[in-house]
Amino acid sequence: MNAMLETPELPAVFDGVKLAAVAAVLYVIVRCLNLKSPTAPPDLYFQDSGLSRFLLKSCPLLTKEYIPPLIWGKSGHIQTALYGKMGRVRSPHPYGHRKFITMSDGATSTFDLFEPLAEHCVGDDITMVICPGIANHSEKQYIRTFVDYAQKNGYRCAVLNHLGALPNIELTSPRMFTYGCTWEFGAMVNYIKKTYPLTQLVVVGFSLGGNIVCKYLGETQANQEKVLCCVSVCQGYSALRAQETFMQWDQCRRFYNFLMADNMKKIILSHRQALFGDHVKKPQSLEDTDLSRLYTATSLMQIDDNVMRKFHGYNSLKEYYEEESCMRYLHRIYVPLMLVNAADDPLVHESLLTIPKSLSGFDLGRSTSVNVYQENKLECHIHG
Repeated sequence: MNAMLETPELPAVFDGVKLAAVAAVLYVIVRCLNLKSPTAPPDLYFQDSGLSRFLLKSCPLLTKEYIPPLIWGKSGHIQTALYGKMGRVRSPHPYGHRKFITMSDGATSTFDLFEPLAEHCVGDDITMVICPGIANHSEKQYIRTFVDYAQKNGYRCAVLNHLGALPNIELTSPRMFTYGCTWEFGAMVNYIKKTYPLTQLVVVGFSLGGNIVCKYLGETQANQEKVLCCVSVCQGYSALRAQETFMQWDQCRRFYNFLMADNMKKIILSHRQALFGDHVKKPQSLEDTDLSRLYTATSLMQIDDNVMRKFHGYNSLKEYYEEESCMRYLHRIYVPLMLVNAADDPLVHESLLTIPKSLSGFDLGRSTSVNVYQENKLECHIHG
């Protein structure tokens, strides 16, 4: 009799469990998607100069509130996955010509050249020299979208294909692209200067490409000739400082590190004959045992230590990261420079942004900075 009396209460208990489960799922969704993250316009910090006034007048994006796409647009992870892997719904396919340059060590560098589709608004001949992110090239969707927009606004575009990144281009020397090697980018820029002697340059770099273009400009003042300005998007500035944060699980950086390392391994192994073949005159420090270590690598740091640094003869990973990071070259750049970072970038830790902040400080006497700290915003540091 007691059992019969208690039976009607069971559905109510079960409904409570379901309600709690639904509430838990909704809580996780809200947290993961950052749905409660506020939107706000950028906080601007700048010196009153002609450059800053021109930028604020001509770039309303710097002062407008950023409103991301509904539901998923406030999550840095989902934006990274959707735009990084899938691209936009309809990515354009700009038409260009592939150029080949033989480097002094026998490597074959390639870049794609896209002519403008309209006259530039000021009537000048301006070429954007673009360096993509890690293991990327001109055929990536975000690069195609950027180039298409630039062409339609009157810019010629030259896009570097990182050495070894294109699957249909074989390596012709035992070397591929590395974190801070500027040789191929410099060869592309020199080709543009010689072929179009009247053109002016806008230098653009994404992620790893941002490190390369800033390092290239800072290596010598001659590299800044005919350069109107430089824009670096979402780079980390110091690989030595970034390696510590890359091993942390905060913001899933360790997972992203593993995914990028896995992609790098596939690219290196696709060129194993050119890099590790018996007929190849490899760098003395690069041994066959490094290939076996490559198979077990689970992070970019392990790959850089066992393989990448040895292409240029560095004795240690610390030396490689210190010498190849653009942080030590930024103060030598005298053309206008904009460093752009997303505040919710899952790859670039907030501590790394102290580097551009220090560059854009008022004590330098010649810089403008735009700082934004809300999630899903941009942080820009304009110096020049």
